[in-house]
Amino acid sequence: MENFQISGSAGVRQGVLRSLNLRSEEVERTVLMFVVYTLTSVGLIWLELSTVGLFLDEFGADKMPWIYIASAFIGSGLGFVYSWLQKILPLRRTVVVVLAMMSIPLFLFRFGIGYENTQIAGVSIAFITIFLMWLWVEACYVLNDLNTSITSNQLFNIREIKRTYPLVSSGYLVAGVVSGFSLPVLLYVVGLKNVTLISGLMVATGSVLLYYLTEKYSQAFPETAHWTDDDEDDDQEEFTARKVTGPLQKYAVPLVSFFILAEVVYVLVDFQFYSQLEYQNPGDGASWIASFLGIYEGIQGLFQVATQWFASSRLVERIGVFVTAMILPAGIAILGVLTIGASLGQLVSVFIGLILLRFLDELLHYTLLETVSPVLFQPIPDNIRSGIQTLVNGVGEPLSTGVTGVGILIMLWVTGTILPQQDIDVFHDQQSLIFIGAIVILALVWVFVVWLIRSQYVGLLVKSAERGRLGVTDVDLKALKRAVVETLQKPGGEDEKRSCIELLTQIDPKNVGEVLAPILDSLSPGLQRQSLETMLQHPNPAYLEAVRALSQQSLPPEVLALALRYIWLTEAEPNIESLRPYLQPTVDPVVRGTAAALIMRRGDRLQKAEATNTLRQMLTHKQERERVMGTRALGEADYLQGLRLYIPNLLQDESLRVRCALLDVISSTHSEEYYPSLLRGLGYKSTREAALQAIVKLHNDAIPLLVYLAEDIHKSDLVRLQAWTALGQIGTNEAIDILVSNLMTTWGTTRRNILRILLKMPSEAGIEGVLDRIGRSGLETLIEQELMFIGQIYAALVDLSGVTTYGNFSDREANSTGAPGNDTAQLLQRALAGLEADAKDRCFLLMKFLYPLDTVQAAAFNIASGQPSLLARGLEILDNTVDIARKRSLINLLDQHSEREKLSNLSELMVYKPLAPSDRLRRLLELRHFLSDWALACCFHLAREARWSLTAQQTLVCLQHPTGFVREAVLAYLKIASPRALVELLPRLQNDPDNLVSAQVGEMMAELGAGGKR
Repeated sequence: MENFQISGSAGVRQGVLRSLNLRSEEVERTVLMFVVYTLTSVGLIWLELSTVGLFLDEFGADKMPWIYIASAFIGSGLGFVYSWLQKILPLRRTVVVVLAMMSIPLFLFRFGIGYENTQIAGVSIAFITIFLMWLWVEACYVLNDLNTSITSNQLFNIREIKRTYPLVSSGYLVAGVVSGFSLPVLLYVVGLKNVTLISGLMVATGSVLLYYLTEKYSQAFPETAHWTDDDEDDDQEEFTARKVTGPLQKYAVPLVSFFILAEVVYVLVDFQFYSQLEYQNPGDGASWIASFLGIYEGIQGLFQVATQWFASSRLVERIGVFVTAMILPAGIAILGVLTIGASLGQLVSVFIGLILLRFLDELLHYTLLETVSPVLFQPIPDNIRSGIQTLVNGVGEPLSTGVTGVGILIMLWVTGTILPQQDIDVFHDQQSLIFIGAIVILALVWVFVVWLIRSQYVGLLVKSAERGRLGVTDVDLKALKRAVVETLQKPGGEDEKRSCIELLTQIDPKNVGEVLAPILDSLSPGLQRQSLETMLQHPNPAYLEAVRALSQQSLPPEVLALALRYIWLTEAEPNIESLRPYLQPTVDPVVRGTAAALIMRRGDRLQKAEATNTLRQMLTHKQERERVMGTRALGEADYLQGLRLYIPNLLQDESLRVRCALLDVISSTHSEEYYPSLLRGLGYKSTREAALQAIVKLHNDAIPLLVYLAEDIHKSDLVRLQAWTALGQIGTNEAIDILVSNLMTTWGTTRRNILRILLKMPSEAGIEGVLDRIGRSGLETLIEQELMFIGQIYAALVDLSGVTTYGNFSDREANSTGAPGNDTAQLLQRALAGLEADAKDRCFLLMKFLYPLDTVQAAAFNIASGQPSLLARGLEILDNTVDIARKRSLINLLDQHSEREKLSNLSELMVYKPLAPSDRLRRLLELRHFLSDWALACCFHLAREARWSLTAQQTLVCLQHPTGFVREAVLAYLKIASPRALVELLPRLQNDPDNLVSAQVGEMMAELGAGGKR
């Protein structure tokens, strides 16, 4: 019963994690980051709302533009401070110090608020304090978001961040709900002026939690401060020298304008909202304003959380990126016009209209706009994308805030000059309506900018598809389909159109006919063939008439055959008689074979007999093309019937094309008795590719055959590699299960091959499959295994490094023979060095499952160069990327240290105890399953030359090794170490499959026999 309860709770936990799209090993980090971000955001929102209340009550909304102007310089200034801190402190200290520094002024502000009557240069200390409080709030928001983003990027790798960061970032939305509803209570308990102390306490608590988090996951952060070296300066200069020109410039300009307009409209709505709020202040002063804002923030936060969690992504998928991007500006324009009309007609007050405007802007600005923003940057090349994003977020938005503040001051002066001020209520409403009119105009311009982005986005998608650069994720599918249609219909190169079809096939293969079917008749024959082949992967009756109309035209044989096949597969009651004319000998073999195969599927007895006779004539025809097309047609028939008799002869056909086509037939018809022919085909270079494709078509049915072949140690490495490759190309969950389970149990070349196959699987299916099955902890365990093995290699290199004379050798014997043992020791050392390099390569492959492929590859390339400067750069890349528990051991191992120093750095994983050379060699042979064949052979050669004794078990087991030169080395050792045992074993080895070994056995038998006679 207890076990049932445990398993039940585990099942519930897994269900919750799946619903949140989290893995168990990510939960603690995600929850802690969520709590830190929520706590600090609650404190900052309390401070912001209280500051707004104090500011509006004491000084009025007309002073707010100065806040906007001053805040424009805050973001860039803090960016420099943040960068400077990273140069003098390690990153895990920087993020904590920044958060702690955010809280310190919050405690000091409380003292400045109390000095309303004390002035400096004619300005009260209270005004200066409240002004600085608002600026500090804006600065803290920037620092908090930056801190959270940087910390999350360190704690989570690139694949984890996609799942975890949406939950972490929602902490701000949750904080809005919590802080909004709790603020009125807080004001009642502690008073408005003491809220700064509680806010500081919340931020300080967040910094303490962040300190605990960075200490617990210290391996996720680089150990040293980040200093920019000369090479990095050169890289930066090279980056900044790049220019955005041509179509990219036409896209970048409206893209930057999009975000600037979003910020300008946001600031204008914000200003007018606070201006009206000040005007509506009943007399309770700052406390009423703060309480109202708290309730408002709480209600708005509830809607934001619901929209972000349940609506944003679904809305983008349903209506597309650009329609979603137009919702906010269009909504603001419509609501603004309604507000103007309703207020002029005295139906609704301006204040109510502005509440609705700000609610809509805040709701969609931090939900829909944040969702579509990354997609808009997708068409920009990777090498300049981050630069443009920095330009938008780091320069464009802060600068637009300052410019908007200046514009507000100008508008206030102009309206104050031209509007009559006899009635202050009327003046205030008229001024607000002018501002709302400006907001409406800017919103309409914003809509137009979205339209411009969409038109350029389409063109860049086409260019990206042509160059093979665009990925298949995070793109607007509807825009892509429009791009494909426009590109295919306009004059242009066929390569560009072909690449568009290929990209569309990758992204939406099931609905590709929706785009291609209506334009089939206008395409070139080559594109028609490609389109029909793509549509045949997912045949849909909805496009039957378009294909039927195409088949009535004069088409090349290959295109007509594909059209006939599509019609046959999608038509409910196909007309078999319409196919009979295609059976005539004068018809091209492609069409004739296709028609015969289709008739054999659903024709009556006489019709099948006629089709069978047609195929029989093609299979026995003298012309190679006839036999090839006839053989291919067999794969389309449901039952081979009497034609099965021709398969043995076709397998021996003189034409390679016929034999390759027959392998596909065996797969298509699931002829199990001929499956061995598919496996044999993997062993020949001429048929390897065809056999591989045929086996992959069997999907899960081929898995048992492939596992048997892949795990057969007596097969060549090349054939076993083909079996693993086929499993990777099958790509089903069952195939991935096999690959991952073998990844955990195999070693050496096999593990390396499986890793590469999993990494190459499309859409990162292999990477996600590994993470789903063994997780991050499993990958770290595999890396630790590799590090421990490298430690054993270093121990062998250290213990064998001083070997110059050996066991039974005297100095004279060593000198007279030219010290053969020393040469053999060097061979073993070189073999061990090769094993070290292979193990490091496997470590890098394993890291690619956790971190960006290009980043790991760059680190591996720089480290492999051997140049000190490049090595340092590679190690720095790893230090800033890798966050595994054994990161320090890995980095020290890759650095240029001696074997002894590296062994000491691996002390946490293995304890090194010096051994005598002979004992170390025997220890190596105990690890024989991890050694390469050549290293194993070198061990026996060294034992033979040095006259070192090995255990009987080690010798007998290796005598059965599948590699011939290993058995050869064991026999050579036995000849010296135990001739008597060798005499007994030699008769059993006379028929060894390796010619060299059998020849060696013959020579030894003759030699030992002659010695016995003497």
